[in-house]
Amino acid sequence: MASAPASPVRVRFCPSPTGNPHVGLVRTALFNWAFARHHQGTLVFRIEDTDAARDSEESYTQLLDAMRWLGFDWDEGPEVGGPHAPYRQSQRMDIYRDVAQKLLDAGHAYRCYCSQEELDTRREAARAAGRPSGYDGHCRNLSDAEVEEYRAQGREPIVRFRMPDEPITFEDLVRGEITYLPENVPDYGIVRANGAPLYTLVNPVDDALMEITHVLRGEDLLSSTPRQIALYKALTELGIAKETPAFGHLPYVMGEGNKKLSKRDPQSSLNLYRERGFLPEGLLNYLSLLGWSLSADQDIFTMDEMVAAFDVSDVQPNPARFDLKKCEAINADHIRLLDTKEFTERCRPWLKAPVAPWAAEDFDEAKWQAVAPHAQTRLKVLSEITDNVDFLFLPEPVFDEASWAKAMKEGSDALLRTAREKLDTADWTSPESLKEAVLAAGEAHGLKLGKAQAPVRVAVTGRTVGLPLFESLEILGKEKSLARIDAALARLAA
Repeated sequence: MASAPASPVRVRFCPSPTGNPHVGLVRTALFNWAFARHHQGTLVFRIEDTDAARDSEESYTQLLDAMRWLGFDWDEGPEVGGPHAPYRQSQRMDIYRDVAQKLLDAGHAYRCYCSQEELDTRREAARAAGRPSGYDGHCRNLSDAEVEEYRAQGREPIVRFRMPDEPITFEDLVRGEITYLPENVPDYGIVRANGAPLYTLVNPVDDALMEITHVLRGEDLLSSTPRQIALYKALTELGIAKETPAFGHLPYVMGEGNKKLSKRDPQSSLNLYRERGFLPEGLLNYLSLLGWSLSADQDIFTMDEMVAAFDVSDVQPNPARFDLKKCEAINADHIRLLDTKEFTERCRPWLKAPVAPWAAEDFDEAKWQAVAPHAQTRLKVLSEITDNVDFLFLPEPVFDEASWAKAMKEGSDALLRTAREKLDTADWTSPESLKEAVLAAGEAHGLKLGKAQAPVRVAVTGRTVGLPLFESLEILGKEKSLARIDAALARLAA
């Protein structure tokens, strides 16, 4: 593990408010949050909302809500404030215009009048000649006369940053030393022709002004790093930046078919996991394993344990595959780690309208409290609770026809009649007594307990799998349980 940074850690999480939050975005937020907390540093939450065509207030609200649901706290940013406010880029346009002008005045940037058609033509010629096809520096050193001619043609220039004609080398916190040659990092645009600043300018400028010390972000942004390092050097010369931050590029999160998990993949949406009833701590535990681990033999841990152990130098550079089944299994472990009272409260959203299929007046709190400990050991996600306990609160069980056909085979009616007789005289305050009754019924028909209890379970709960049968019978009660067996016998007779 790396030693503690020499200066106080300041990291940032800076999403764009476009669409639903993505689990890859959450993983980036998690690593920044854990890194800041591990080093007793500062987490800056910044909103990059300069793309008016794609950004929305609805997405902005969803981002804040997602951060709160996940349990992240931030030291500077929306709803918190801080010394570098505002923390929404759409409110910082004057800052970017001022910096762009200073870069122009100092010769670190220049106006480029090339049309898109001219750029495309020259790039195609470069490719045909086997040369790099990036911008060729055509407008780097225009004479006054050439500038006047372009202006006379009515051309509106963009602003390009002037890259140095030398290799750029940096030590990536995840990937080690990386070098980019100048021919592979050409001059790039920082301001559109309409005066709108681009991400390539605003992101490093905000990092500089907010004194960010470590930039932890996705691998897809690695190619922009040499540009930003060069820009930082210029900003430092101008007195805008104090230092160049350290960069760490996190591995891709892969989906199906060895492809990067994209926003279009259904399993990428954070909202999906909230709706299914993943615990924030379970989901975050799993996401932390996409590129990092607490130890070789411990997959389940709390966020406090992660914070105590986390350092970005331990992150692996290789792509990490998202495995939904493992995510569910880890979430199930976190469900079982809850104390029973906490579990009963976290399930509440799935026990009432509009999710629950039963009427509000049919919900029985005492039955819920009694069944909760049995349900807690069986759920992978909280939304499964509805189907697991609906037999307690609905007037009749909801029969899964496949389960009915599987359980109600030839001779099931005779078995159910015997089971009813045995259960009628059993002790209904003892699950063990109810088990002995069904076991005796099975023995009378040459069946082991597993085969004997299947028709009883379907008759009473509607399903072949679910909560422990005999505890379920006790909680439902003798009268309702026997009535449901009678109804099943009537259905079989029909």
